[in-house]
Amino acid sequence: MPPRVAMLLSRVRVEEKMLLEAFKERNIPVEMVDDREVVFDLHATDWHRFDVVLERCINHSRALCALRLLNDMEIRTVNAYEVALVCGNKMETTSALIRADVPTPRCSIAFTPDSALRAIDQMGYPVVLKPAVGSWGRLLSKVNDRDAAEAILEHKETLGSYHHSIFYIQEYVEKRGRDIRSFVVGDATIGAIYRHSEHWITNTARGGRAENCPVTPEVNAVSVAAARAVGGGVVAIDLLEAPDGRLLVNEVNYTMEFRNSVSVTGVNIPALVVDYVLAVAEQASATRSWA
Repeated sequence: MPPRVAMLLSRVRVEEKMLLEAFKERNIPVEMVDDREVVFDLHATDWHRFDVVLERCINHSRALCALRLLNDMEIRTVNAYEVALVCGNKMETTSALIRADVPTPRCSIAFTPDSALRAIDQMGYPVVLKPAVGSWGRLLSKVNDRDAAEAILEHKETLGSYHHSIFYIQEYVEKRGRDIRSFVVGDATIGAIYRHSEHWITNTARGGRAENCPVTPEVNAVSVAAARAVGGGVVAIDLLEAPDGRLLVNEVNYTMEFRNSVSVTGVNIPALVVDYVLAVAEQASATRSWA
């Protein structure tokens, strides 16, 4: 009997099509669950018909809520709630990396514009201001001087939302036109890309150009250490090449996008993700049979 797999998703993007094709090649049926339509009955047991749920939501809040509920129902998910909780919040990610002694840029957290200004002055310009929760390089600010810092902090305070009520301040690391995104599945770095851009934000979602990056022993070691620090599973690691040659972990992504990386790296990323999902399903089935 094949494993029972569900994919929780917001819409069928390129990545989801590639994953579905990889499941199809293994003759594994997948039930797609639209997060815009799903209703979780917290007292029902209908989710127990699945061995594993692959989470592919676009909205972080929906993903986090769904994973919490599914894991509380003892449904195995890729990734687990704890991984989404840590990776979905930059402060949580940075704290997890520091606890695990994974190299990461210097960071300060402040709760008011005045304390944020003091932290920026102490760190030295330029710095990067980020919302604690966010993706695709949105709402990032490179702050070059005190005038800009005062204006941006005032703007954030005026917005008044949760996303702007905590000031995440990171040292600016000169990228020299590129950074690295690596892909970790389980305990292995399966591939990596350089992301090139003339802009200081190099995300491919913002126009960055992808090029294959060799998975050196250092890239693998730092990437796997970062993945373990946040709880493991299937994650993408953003790495910065510091001027002294060290690799610094910038962020960790728990619902990774890979459409621009498969042809560049020559690695069948969706197939390896599916292999991992099926391994998790097999473990869940074996545990249930043993119980």
